[in-house]
Amino acid sequence: MTEYTFNAKKREKAGKGAARACRREGRVPAVIYGGKKDVVLISLDPVELEKALDMADFYQAEITVDVEGKKTKVVCQDVQFHPVSDRPIHVDFMRK
Repeated sequence: MTEYTFNAKKREKAGKGAARACRREGRVPAVIYGGKKDVVLISLDPVELEKALDMADFYQAEITVDVEGKKTKVVCQDVQFHPVSDRPIHVDFMRK
């Protein structure tokens, strides 16, 4: 099984406006949820994410998200893509 590691930045605000602001900065908004813990809002580097998405087993892979030094094991639940450019615009991760 393949493992991926993403270096993420924490986001402060949730919602459509905050996600759009994150995209304007050149990052991909994402969320980590599950495991009876609080939801963590993050942003990912689009180049790292697109390289990982090109791999065939991304949705079954064990993913480690490093948010400011705190590592979390997750699996990818959903990726939303732009309808025209086919670039990722939002990612949902679920804790293991």
